[in-house]
Amino acid sequence: MEIENIIQKVLISAIPILFAIVLHEVAHGYVAFKLGDPTAKMLGRLTLNPIPHIDLFGTVLMPILLYIFTNGQFVIGYAKPVPINTSNFRNPKRDMAISAASGPVTNILLAALSFIILKYVLLPASGIASSGFFGTIIEPLALIFTASVTINVIFATFNMLPIPPLDGGRVLMGFLPYRQAVALSKIEPYGFFIVIIFVATGISSYIILPVARFILSIIRML
Repeated sequence: MEIENIIQKVLISAIPILFAIVLHEVAHGYVAFKLGDPTAKMLGRLTLNPIPHIDLFGTVLMPILLYIFTNGQFVIGYAKPVPINTSNFRNPKRDMAISAASGPVTNILLAALSFIILKYVLLPASGIASSGFFGTIIEPLALIFTASVTINVIFATFNMLPIPPLDGGRVLMGFLPYRQAVALSKIEPYGFFIVIIFVATGISSYIILPVARFILSIIRML
């Protein structure tokens, strides 16, 4: 892969990846705050300033490299987790599930918004301003918003895998009876290794990509 092509892909993907991950984490903290837990707010994590959220490897290097080398087909990443104290919830089991679900839901909404801006603003404008200063701005913006749609959908789909500590695992624990939820929670210390195996073996692609394509087909109907 030529260095110019790599640099272009990094520049196109960096902004939507950063927005996807930061808004995902802010959504967790904001919904937890609305449900009674002020921990994230007190620690300054309910901010769109990316600096408090950034993990150098998980937020920057890993998602960009995955986006480049899978040609945008597979993107995962993470930020510094937003702290949540479930003892502040009225219903800890339910409210934790709602807080967990808010991250992927935010990513799907962000994908939908990106598609709407692309379809109804940038693409029509590109036909009007096909050359000149505005043309040079609209083209890269269109590429960025196109990447945002794919990145947010894949990120949301991946995070909804029912493996704790991923959001899907926490949501599933909220629906399971108490004993089964406790049993699932015991997987959490090993969850990251399970996820790595899923990704390394390609198993995750058979689960994530069909679901991501289905979500994308719905978004494209907007």
